[in-house]
This record gives sequence, C-alpha cells and structure tokens, in this order.
Amino acid sequence: MHSRRSLLGLSLASLLVARGAGAQVSKFRSYDGPPVTQLQVFKTDRKLYLISGEKVLKTYRIALSGNDKGHKRWEGDGRTPEGTYMIDFRNPSSAFHLSLRISYPNARDVAEAKALGRKPGGDIFIHGGGGTTFLPWLRRDWTAGCIAVKDREIEEIYAMVQLGTPIFIFA
Repeated sequence: MHSRRSLLGLSLASLLVARGAGAQVSKFRSYDGPPVTQLQVFKTDRKLYLISGEKVLKTYRIALSGNDKGHKRWEGDGRTPEGTYMIDFRNPSSAFHLSLRISYPNARDVAEAKALGRKPGGDIFIHGGGGTTFLPWLRRDWTAGCIAVKDREIEEIYAMVQLGTPIFIFA
C-alpha cells in the first residue's frame, strides 16, 4: 500500500516528466480571434488598444520614457513618436522578450530631423520587459522612446498583431 506522501511524490514526478523537467512554457502563443485591424496608443493615458473594426479587443497599460511630452524629433530625445505608422517587423529574439517594430521614421520625421541638423533615430518597438526582472514595472516609465508592456502581454500582442497593421499614436 502506498502512503499519501509517496503518491504525492509520484504525482509530482509524473507531472515533471509530462511537462519536460525544467522545460519552460513557450513565449509563442496562438490566436484565432478576429483580426486586429489597428492599434491605438494614447501616451497621456498610458494605454494601448488593439482594435478590430469598431471593437476594442484588448487594452494594455503601457510604459514609455520619462521624457515623453510631444512628438519624437531626433535620435536620443527619449520620446515616443506621434502620428500614423505601421507594424513593419516582428522580432522573436528581442532582448525585451518579444517585440514589434513601429515604422518610425516616416518621410516627414526624416525631413523635420534633418531641418534641425539631427538624425531622426529609429528602432521604436512595442516590447516586453525582458523577462529577467519585474523591476522596470516598479517605475512608471523606463523606455528610451519605445512602448513597453509586461512579458505575458507582449506574448498576446505578438500573436494577435500582423505585419502591416496600422498604429496610431496620440499625445
């Protein structure tokens, strides 16, 4: 007859074998809901909305930079751009867990930065926190111009948003 303790040990061992001892859950999720037709970011409210047609599918609290008043004007200003862009690259190997690149700079952004004698910069992403710590979330804003969400949230967003999806970023 097995004791309660040995049955518990067997159950735990079986679970580890079934899951693959030490295996991690994949960061790649599947999504079979309505297509995301646009993203909307409201910087002042620190909100990201995933929208299908007229319906908001998901809402996320976001982190930006601490210097995020106004439109991004040049490389290194720490601001998130404002305007209409699109998702133009998916990075499954991002240092920030997963990431989706925003098509900044556009022709207007390049011209404005050039008029100021500056480079417009680039590499503006929606990304996770990097998975190594929760500490960035102890601070309200911590990016250098990107839009950050929690790792489990970027997993959802990454599954739901396709290349070419428009993103509207408002003040």
